[in-house]
Amino acid sequence: MTALSPSVALTRELLRCPSVTPADAGALGVLEGALKAAGFTCVRKVFSESGTPDIDNLFAKIGSGRPHIVFAGHTDVVPSGDAKRWRFDPFSGEIADGKIYGRGASDMKGGIAAFAAAAIDYVHAHGAPKGSISFLITGDEEGPSINGTVKLLDWAKAQGELFDHCIVGEPTNVGALGDMIKIGRRGSLNGHVYARGKQGHVAYPERAKNPVPAIARIATALASHEFDRGTEHFTPTNLEVTSIDVGNPTTNVIPAEARASFNVRFNDLWTPETLQARIREIVMGAAGDTPVEVSFMPCNARAFLTRPGDFTRLVAEAARDVTGRTPQLSTSGGTSDARFITRDCPVVEFGLLNETIHAVDENASLADIDALTAIYGRVLQRYFEAS
Repeated sequence: MTALSPSVALTRELLRCPSVTPADAGALGVLEGALKAAGFTCVRKVFSESGTPDIDNLFAKIGSGRPHIVFAGHTDVVPSGDAKRWRFDPFSGEIADGKIYGRGASDMKGGIAAFAAAAIDYVHAHGAPKGSISFLITGDEEGPSINGTVKLLDWAKAQGELFDHCIVGEPTNVGALGDMIKIGRRGSLNGHVYARGKQGHVAYPERAKNPVPAIARIATALASHEFDRGTEHFTPTNLEVTSIDVGNPTTNVIPAEARASFNVRFNDLWTPETLQARIREIVMGAAGDTPVEVSFMPCNARAFLTRPGDFTRLVAEAARDVTGRTPQLSTSGGTSDARFITRDCPVVEFGLLNETIHAVDENASLADIDALTAIYGRVLQRYFEAS
């Protein structure tokens, strides 16, 4: 068998750790060992909060002062599901047909291995940078995201760490490596509407108050409302009704309550507060004389944008040099820990393909892992050349 590249070998080591949130299963230790051997100072931090699992996190750094570039990511993964449906054991890191298989191959152990290998290569070639290279690695991205990146950022700030730029190694590419860089993400807001009626017999509707027509009007009004037409870098805000529930097991009883749930993915024209106010207006306008109650879940995903500039151009040019593709600068997709990092420094996301993430037989191309390593290496070289 052909010898594996350092980035692929590290990917396989990480995949063999069944680090399903909140378990670490040795994944951070694998990464820590590789970085320490290259001269990085590593600190493990376990954060806790009542009612949530303890989470192990890793901060690693080499160099001092600025400019300071940080790579961020997560070693935790979602469950594999039925392992019998997989081509190989989901935590074996098997290699076949030019791909490596395993839960987390693309999301995002392959990305972590690539940026770790790139940083190690840079240090071997140039010594410690004229500035700093750091890693923020959490075990809580696929979970509640409470004892991970946010607290690790707070801890790092308390130690005097100042970050100038960040790359999150999430799988961003859609069709081929180098086709997309995320420069922001939409916000996400979840909510519920309760319509109150009066229970009664369907044969005597005058003695009851049916809340179902009201919840139907409300759901229609919410789903059809045009919140905006999008912005330069964001698509229009979109609300999806995700559930309508009456909980009525019989056909001859008018229910006392009807409920609807929804999610909104919103752009940078809105804050959670302004969006909640607009939604309340829509609900009240559609409710008629039916009493309603609107509630929202706490929002920990606000829309953010890293405006195109020198740093986004540097990453895009590195991707183009290696792949021949000019990446699209996008804000599409779900949420990531970049939403927390943006408060401290400009952040972009760039990693492997997202075609098989969270799926059976998740895999990553060996060639893509090596090419991603080369891209990260070019980013580091140019980043410190420019300083």
